[in-house]
Amino acid sequence: MTTVERTQVFLLPDLGEGLSEAEIVEWRVAVGDVVTVDQSVVEVETAKAVVDVPCPYAGRVVTLHGAAGEVRPVGQPLITIAPLDGGDEPAGHATYREEERAGSGNVLIGYGTGHGGATRRRRRPRLAVAPEPADAGPTGAAAEAAPAASGDPTRSPAALVISPIVRRLAREHGVDLDTVRGTGPGGVIRRADVEAALTAPAARLAAVPDPQVGSAPAGDGDVIVPLTGVRKVIADKLSRSRREIPEVTIWVDVDATGLLETRAAINAATPDAPVSILALLARICLSGLRRFPQLNARVDTEAQRIVQSAGVHLGIAAQTDRGLLVPVLRDAQRLTTAELAAELAATTAAARAGSLPPARLTGGTFTLNNYGVFGVDGSTPIINHPEAALLGVGRIVDKPWVVDGQLAVRKVTQLSLTFDHRVCDGGVAGGFLRHVADCVERPALLIAAV
Repeated sequence: MTTVERTQVFLLPDLGEGLSEAEIVEWRVAVGDVVTVDQSVVEVETAKAVVDVPCPYAGRVVTLHGAAGEVRPVGQPLITIAPLDGGDEPAGHATYREEERAGSGNVLIGYGTGHGGATRRRRRPRLAVAPEPADAGPTGAAAEAAPAASGDPTRSPAALVISPIVRRLAREHGVDLDTVRGTGPGGVIRRADVEAALTAPAARLAAVPDPQVGSAPAGDGDVIVPLTGVRKVIADKLSRSRREIPEVTIWVDVDATGLLETRAAINAATPDAPVSILALLARICLSGLRRFPQLNARVDTEAQRIVQSAGVHLGIAAQTDRGLLVPVLRDAQRLTTAELAAELAATTAAARAGSLPPARLTGGTFTLNNYGVFGVDGSTPIINHPEAALLGVGRIVDKPWVVDGQLAVRKVTQLSLTFDHRVCDGGVAGGFLRHVADCVERPALLIAAV
């Protein structure tokens, strides 16, 4: 058997629920490099996260299928590995892990088993290149590199850009990266920095239509933003939700003074483990779902049935630089209030940093959305398909409120519940929202129910 015949082709694995493709951000290895089992070989960006992909094979890199910035479909070749000369593999490493022998081989760095001997190349920031001319041909690469080497004393130092996605976004919209201030570590320019430059009034940017995405010609001052990545997934998912789910929104104003006082008392008693308002609202939602499990469900349209989940996989809507993400706390009903607070803080921080694996962004059964952080009172949010309900919370503000027949100033917020009318009727939805409102106004009811 020849070496060619013995090569192993690693296919791009399924990186998460509903994801069919990923864009190559950066190769961690080059042709000719020796890799070990579980070594990270490429960083890719899906519509939900940026992740490192480990290779289940050991040997020498023969082929890299795809270049940085290229989109690869799931199940297509990603990297080809050949045995080392003489057919020997690095000592202590098997060609396959047991997981790959038994399944699809799509275990990613950060979850699943690992090997102590696996190595990871240090990621080195690369200098950005100047925007590519529209008519660049075979000499386009040289044309791009020319400005950086021109020695022009009036030109600022070359911008630091790691991601090819950021360079492509800047090129598509005519953004000069040398004029963009990077907010990443060491001044690295992130996608958010380019997007901020696009919206700057003084920029007066003229967008460059990308024929690959079918953009219409831009008018004077228009900005064309391709509907890709997270933005595309959000658009598809919300459109599907509105298309398939007959949703209804109900709401109620509540006096949250007692909830704020309870939080202050808890934090005074446990200063080392502070509890957020969001954590208390999550605890109240869990109590409500225990009473009204019909809302912790999804509709299986193909099988024509409603599936009520045994555990509450609580989604928390989080605004990030990459768009709106909904990280999931699995089996949240098993957590104490203090554990909920700690997990919420860690999860939302990881979501904003882009370090959550795709598995943490899928599989939710109920979502809590605190849109009050944006300074708004109410909303009619769209359900996070395929869930059946979503609780929204507005800002907490001072308002006149009647207490024991007397007018007083209280901390008031508005709660809204959007629910799938297929899983329940108004009685169940109203009962859930009323239970949540009562617990917000009188937290003692929550304590009595747990």
